[in-house]
Amino acid sequence: MKTVTKKDVAKRTAHELDEKIYTAEKFVDAVFTVLRKILSEADPEIRIEIRDFGVFEVKKTKPKPKARNPRSGEIIYVPARRKTHFKAGKLLKDVLKQPIYEKTND
Repeated sequence: MKTVTKKDVAKRTAHELDEKIYTAEKFVDAVFTVLRKILSEADPEIRIEIRDFGVFEVKKTKPKPKARNPRSGEIIYVPARRKTHFKAGKLLKDVLKQPIYEKTND
């Protein structure tokens, strides 16, 4: 699996905007910082909708009073918490739904 880093995103952004990489890095970093702050400040739920890309959400989970530790079998209480969720937008979904054609070595 290939990993794309924030620096890779900044490089592509710089190329897309025909800008210097260090300029694009500042903007990309700022966007991710703002998204992280918005999601972490959610009280308790929030939704960030980016048209033609997708939706980031923070949702509440329910507490689990009878969860079980798989190693010890001990019954434990898991409190309610918040979790993140991403739902792809229509344009991204359409691209991802296209079939993958494997290369054959004939």
